Amino acid sequence: MVKLGLPAGDAHDLPTSGKTFPDGAHYRLEVPTINSAVAMQALLEASKEYGITINRVDETYGAFRHTLSELRDFVALAKEYKVELNLSVGPRATYDTSATRLSTQGVRIGYRLRGMDQVIRAIEDVNRMVELGCRGVLVYDEGLLWVLNELRKQGELPKKMHFKLSAHCGHGNPASFQLMEKLGADSINPVRDMTLPMMAALRQAVKVPLDIHTDNPPGSGGFIRTYEAPEMVRVASPLHLKTGNSVVGGHGELTSASDGRNMAAQAAIIKEMMERYCPEAVQSVAGTPDMAVPE
Repeated sequence: MVKLGLPAGDAHDLPTSGKTFPDGAHYRLEVPTINSAVAMQALLEASKEYGITINRVDETYGAFRHTLSELRDFVALAKEYKVELNLSVGPRATYDTSATRLSTQGVRIGYRLRGMDQVIRAIEDVNRMVELGCRGVLVYDEGLLWVLNELRKQGELPKKMHFKLSAHCGHGNPASFQLMEKLGADSINPVRDMTLPMMAALRQAVKVPLDIHTDNPPGSGGFIRTYEAPEMVRVASPLHLKTGNSVVGGHGELTSASDGRNMAAQAAIIKEMMERYCPEAVQSVAGTPDMAVPE
């Protein structure tokens, strides 16, 4: 395995990563399930009151379920607060006509695309985001990830486009992570219940940032790992600490201004834990050049 560039096993000795984002920072705060512009505005305003910086926001409802007017509001807020914005690809198995994904075994299809027409529609959804200035895309299908990366390399999509691979793809080992990195992922979200040795092994396998949930909604198990956040950063930096959506019932649902404020509070708790137990770790400031802030 070592000859293939993979770790020999999970890193039970928990070595310090030592790797950073291009700006030298070890971590960034990411808030998922911000599924309305009013929720995003409330999140960012409340975060300012708490004195914390939100570096990245993920919309997960599906871009094709938002009007152009609302998507413009998302983009405007991200530009105002210099926040990286990931809009999610709308077409997905859960919005398709498939009955397979409703079955006990078929649910493993996740959000993956069925048929070439859905791939084309997904690309059109990304083009719609690009026209609005969005430069971050949340991707749920490995084939689509490869296609989008090829389009980026050929200049059909802006070079600054960032592709974040979702936890819904179900990846959680170093071999899979290396493959996703080669397919063009700019950051990868593993399954949510990885142990610290598993995270440390992932870090040894890839260079791209990892996106790790510190808390989860009941629909994903409801576990809250607030006190583990400092060790997550130490062993797996550069790392997006994903926090906030434990205040809602599940992923992909519409969120309100009240949800946005509650998510800001959860993010403030994570920031407190980082300062209390790992004060040497550095967080990126708003709008660093490598971030997918809308243009």
